[in-house]
Amino acid sequence: MRSGLPFRFAMSFSLVRSYAPTAGFGRRAASGIALKYANATFSAALAKSPLVLTKVQAELNAISKSIEDSPDLKTFVSNPTLSVKDRNVGLPALYARAEGTGVKKEPVSDITKNLFTLLSENGRLGETRGVIEGFNELVAKHKGELNVTVTSAVPLGKDVLSRLEATLKQSQTAQQAKSLKLTNKVNPSVLGGLVVDFGEKTIDLSVSSRINKLNNLLHQSV
Repeated sequence: MRSGLPFRFAMSFSLVRSYAPTAGFGRRAASGIALKYANATFSAALAKSPLVLTKVQAELNAISKSIEDSPDLKTFVSNPTLSVKDRNVGLPALYARAEGTGVKKEPVSDITKNLFTLLSENGRLGETRGVIEGFNELVAKHKGELNVTVTSAVPLGKDVLSRLEATLKQSQTAQQAKSLKLTNKVNPSVLGGLVVDFGEKTIDLSVSSRINKLNNLLHQSV
């Protein structure tokens, strides 16, 4: 096991759940507005066919990756001062990676385009991340999948992830799912330990969280 992780991965999941959830470093909860767009997009894609649902999900994830990789795109979707005209002019740049390149290039689906047109015209491009996360959660639920995101200060080794996955599979939530998908995200701000997001739960076992709790206690005692 990699040193510096103040968490015994062999502990039972029931003990892990005894820790109080704390927001901050794990998955950001999508807003109610984002979830409405996600639900509408999911329903429209599913009504077409499972293949369309898969295509739309691939497009949205490609767009999400583009935004994460490009400071310009990140600024574009988060800039509330842009006019509707400027936002609509900038949409093709969002679609570029989703379309692919060369012989594999194909047009983005009407469902994906309609989604971003609505987000643009309603001034909600800033909700893009929440919409895509909400959409992915709906698809996972539809397929019986449980997506688990583990945020750590440094990348976790395969042995650690395997032991953590085995522990998580013992939970009631995981046993109700057909499959479990574990993703490791790196955020140096957690300092050490882990933040585990699964379903609608967040378990914060980070060193940063413990430091914040200590600071709060110290302030209260002054």
